[in-house]
Amino acid sequence: MPVQKVDMVILGAGAAGMICALEAGRRGRRVVLLEHAERVGKKILISGGGRCNFTNIHTRAENFLSENPHFAKSALARFTPADIIAMAERHGIRYHEKTLGQLFCDRSALDIVTLLDRECAEARVTLITGTRIISVIRDSKFRVETPQTTFEAEAVVVATGGLSIPKMGATGFGYHLAEQFGLHVIECRPALVPLVFSPEDRDQWCDLSGVSTEIIAHTGTHKKSGTFREKMLVTHRGLSGPAILQISSYWQSGKEIVIDLAPGTEVLKPLFASTARRDAAATMLALREVLPARLAERWFALHPPATWTNASLAAMEKQLHAWNITPAGTEGYAKAEVTAGGVDTSELDAKTMQSRKVPGLYFIGEVVDVTGWLGGYNFQWAWASGVSAGRAV
Repeated sequence: MPVQKVDMVILGAGAAGMICALEAGRRGRRVVLLEHAERVGKKILISGGGRCNFTNIHTRAENFLSENPHFAKSALARFTPADIIAMAERHGIRYHEKTLGQLFCDRSALDIVTLLDRECAEARVTLITGTRIISVIRDSKFRVETPQTTFEAEAVVVATGGLSIPKMGATGFGYHLAEQFGLHVIECRPALVPLVFSPEDRDQWCDLSGVSTEIIAHTGTHKKSGTFREKMLVTHRGLSGPAILQISSYWQSGKEIVIDLAPGTEVLKPLFASTARRDAAATMLALREVLPARLAERWFALHPPATWTNASLAAMEKQLHAWNITPAGTEGYAKAEVTAGGVDTSELDAKTMQSRKVPGLYFIGEVVDVTGWLGGYNFQWAWASGVSAGRAV
């Protein structure tokens, strides 16, 4: 089998791998970028409903979940949302801001893939798609064996992504490779994923599939939990929508999530007026002012006040702001947008993404134990970690 000598081999042509390749290529490095799929950027193309939420202008380290919450700071400071926006503008990509700082392409996610393709070509990156990695070994240098060629390189960058969306070709290859070289891997789990009800809760709520409302979701007293105010969607199996996807990254099996169905609103306040009626009709009217009609009716049916006293109405109000649900599980990697966990950040240099144990071995993007919130943060981590490694090699 022929042996080709290069400076670096990058495994995975997604967002992190491609930006790492072009960054290194610009610096004169001989880069080979290997992708097992037949085309690059498959996950980019389906992201953001096909419009690619390519960054978030409010990105901070606090928007990421990791065993080391400070690890992402260095890379995020090195390549900011302004930097990827500048790249998009150089390529004439039109974009717009949605809620909470999320930036989407006006036209198509294909614009981002085309940008990366062009920049890689200009940087003289050798891109090989539809190939398989047979082995990666290290003697004095790395040897990456594929069915066609063995590449000998000073550095290997692992940008193989996580386990989410296996139908797109996701595998655990990157984690297995890390363990092969003696690196610790934090246990992986689906993140940014819909939650599934228990059979009892499913019977009570899932016929409301399609009902959506704004909520606040959190996981009680969990010290690492965020608190998210966004939409919730009832599905035929449980709960989804942005707020639920966000909190799913923090949820632990067997634990509760807490939902405020009426953020910032005293739903039953009209009933406390001295001249107010206090009966089922008046209560339903108050609920419908705040909640979708079907949800209001179901809530009242399942949580009727014991009496019409102030104390009973106050207890009902409290329930509306603290609906405790214990999910049976999640929809799994098939529906998860990202994978939480991954290569332990204590194994990596935060400035370069290089392994502390194995010089020349780098891990970037989703394969690392850094998981962003919903809304462009995971793309920004891909860009930032990729650029950090690309500038270091």
